[in-house]
Amino acid sequence: MDVIAAAGVHEIEIQRSRFVCSLERVTTDEAATAFIAGIRKENWSASHNCSAFRVSGVGGVGGVGGVGGSQRSSDDGEPAGTAGVPMLEVLVRRGLTDVVAVVTRYFGGTKLGAGGLVRAYGRAVSEAIDAVGVLHRVRFATFEISAGHADAGRLENALRAAGHRIAGVGYDSRVNITVHVPETAAESFGHWLAEQTGGTVTPTRGPDIDLDS
Repeated sequence: MDVIAAAGVHEIEIQRSRFVCSLERVTTDEAATAFIAGIRKENWSASHNCSAFRVSGVGGVGGVGGVGGSQRSSDDGEPAGTAGVPMLEVLVRRGLTDVVAVVTRYFGGTKLGAGGLVRAYGRAVSEAIDAVGVLHRVRFATFEISAGHADAGRLENALRAAGHRIAGVGYDSRVNITVHVPETAAESFGHWLAEQTGGTVTPTRGPDIDLDS
């Protein structure tokens, strides 16, 4: 899965009509709906605020269409199927998830026709995505590692040197290290850890998570 690299705003003009696309990263329907409402409030005088969003589920775990995944679009008064649908099709075609797009249109006096509207709204979203960039999202396994204080520093250094993602380090009677490992390397990580610790440390696997690579 892919996600936008950052939130952003991009504007195009077609036959004196302004199409302003606002993009935001979201992980829930509620967050997407709130963003759309905010753009509509900010641009209350615009002719239309059309929208489309795709979310993969809580925390970005899972795929669109799976548990918790959803996608929606709105033409906001434009002829049916000429705004929200082509906007959503761009998100689908680009393989993007956890993203909401709102295209605010300020009418310039010239009607574009159904085909022109489809092209304009789709182009507005596509160019906005190009402007902010795209990141690839990868499924990671989460491992919890518990080590004694005497060994934790060396183990943490070894983890970092090997390029493993350390998500957190907690200190108690023992040192607890949370590590994110690409799902495809989960099995080999167990072997690597056994070699590093002489088999004295056994990781506990937690829930998988999707992260930007």
